[in-house]
Amino acid sequence: MQIPVEYQPGIQRNTDLLDGYARLLREFAAPIEQAGAQGPGQIAAIAETTRATPGHALAHAERTLERIAAANPSLSAFTRTLPERARADAARVQASLDGGHDGGPLAGVPFAVKDLFDVAGLPTTAGAAIRADAPPAARDAVLVQRLVDAGAVLAGTTNMDEFAYGFATVNAHYGTTANPHDPRRLAGGSSGGSAAAVAARLVPFALGSDTNGSIRVPAALCGIYGLRPSHGSLPLDGVFPFVDAFDVAGPFATSVADLRVVYQAMAGQSLPGCDVAALRIARLGGWFARNLDPELATGLDALAAHLGITAIRELPDAERSRAAAFVMTAAEGGYRHRAALATQAAGFDPATRDRLLAGLQLPAAAIADARRFADWFAGAMRRLWDEVDVLLAPATPCAAPRIDQETIEIDGVQVSARANLGLFTQPLGLAGCPVLAAPLWRPDRLPLGVQLIAAPGREDRLFAVAAQLERDGLVGSAPPPAPELR
Repeated sequence: MQIPVEYQPGIQRNTDLLDGYARLLREFAAPIEQAGAQGPGQIAAIAETTRATPGHALAHAERTLERIAAANPSLSAFTRTLPERARADAARVQASLDGGHDGGPLAGVPFAVKDLFDVAGLPTTAGAAIRADAPPAARDAVLVQRLVDAGAVLAGTTNMDEFAYGFATVNAHYGTTANPHDPRRLAGGSSGGSAAAVAARLVPFALGSDTNGSIRVPAALCGIYGLRPSHGSLPLDGVFPFVDAFDVAGPFATSVADLRVVYQAMAGQSLPGCDVAALRIARLGGWFARNLDPELATGLDALAAHLGITAIRELPDAERSRAAAFVMTAAEGGYRHRAALATQAAGFDPATRDRLLAGLQLPAAAIADARRFADWFAGAMRRLWDEVDVLLAPATPCAAPRIDQETIEIDGVQVSARANLGLFTQPLGLAGCPVLAAPLWRPDRLPLGVQLIAAPGREDRLFAVAAQLERDGLVGSAPPPAPELR
């Protein structure tokens, strides 16, 4: 692909960054060859009221739409509200109840979806202005349809970083999503609109996607729960792709019980029970013990003490894992959008465009090294699961930065805040593991979050540990303060 001359200077910084990651991977090439709940939750309450009160589904949908209309001008969490769709979904729930059915586990519960999930009759923008006039989707994404079949009511689509490439939800076309706990701060990304909508209590749950941390970062910064399911465990039909090797879709909610019921509806099956006392739980050290906000470090210490954690494990070559994720993301993202970059470069968000163009400059050898490392890393993680059942780690290094704050300090150096909020989430994607982000219980303070990590297919362990910590008051989602108290 021939890169337009006017964009060459803009990609130099991103190219230098990616070159650095490629060098880090090359250094490791030879060693690779030698190495071998808190009550039933609000969702259950809404569903119960819907079943007991004729017309409640429609009335609740209308109240939800009103709350979104009042709050969204200051939050920029939603790109569209869908009143006709919400009323139609609510009417179907009521018809089910009138027909003698129970309406489903999510009966009458409003929700929102990141604007890269297909919604029948609407263009799927993926946060990009160049897709505003894309052909409308013929049908809902499979996961959206499963939730609607379970009785949920779709209220709107949410803001995101363009093409899901970012940790901030700063979008040149659709605005910057503000953190409900402090609108001067970032909500995180790329699923920031969904996280902010749930944190602000506009909807009980929302869907996001996670490639390198796009569920876990905004969940931590907004003080809610978010789940990155095992890679490949949920269908992505009708979800705009980014990086096939990492992409997953998952939910946000304000309690473990709510997150669980939504995930079960998405998966089409119930999770088994799990005895927390029988689990071998360890804390991640090394990479995951550096660059921590002091209050986050204290919170992690408290969780470890409460769970009786004495073991510390090192994630094998976490820094190189993050480098490989950067390289694979840039390369596949650039390749996926190469045609549009050649013909519509001016229509992209400049920050996204420059990173995608930089990805197209990566040499084939660097991409091959990254993929080879990913295979090695996945094998090393499989061996780690022979020793432990659940790992505890921080989700982000700090609380949400201010929107105007360009840097944070990592290893004593000021670095880009928006590029490094995924410091602790990116290394995990290569292993395909499920990860549950949980908020430390911090009412009236900026949220901080942790990650619970398990072997692929063991989401049950994550929910069991998170529910225990929530019952014991160590994790939990506190509502944002009223505007006059901020």
